[in-house]
Amino acid sequence: MTETDDPIICPEQTYFAHLAEGRFMIQRSRSSGEYVFYPRVAAPRSGLTDLEWVAASGHGTVYARTTVFPKPPQEPYNVVLVDLAEGPRIMSRVDGIDPQQVRIGMAVQARILPGEEKPLLVFLPASPSDAL
Repeated sequence: MTETDDPIICPEQTYFAHLAEGRFMIQRSRSSGEYVFYPRVAAPRSGLTDLEWVAASGHGTVYARTTVFPKPPQEPYNVVLVDLAEGPRIMSRVDGIDPQQVRIGMAVQARILPGEEKPLLVFLPASPSDAL
């Protein structure tokens, strides 16, 4: 990210720039302390515009899950909603495990992977050393 990038005008681009640097960052209101995800210019409940970028812990819990079964030869994959430790909910997938083994309530840890067009944020099952 360069000094000329304006994170207020371009919050989505700022988010992906952080991921490209290997950092999982989310927004937080300076005055209320509320964490915000998906990146935006104002907090959704309060309308506060004093959002700053802070490092996310990457810890989360699977809130909901489904397995997608595409036509062969594609392999099944999962789609999950993860409640981040900071509060916001994020849609992603859990890697490193059979898609049908992903369970609601499962502890997960975020990982950044290179993508074809932009970096991807995925989750892995949390190991005991990832515990909060």
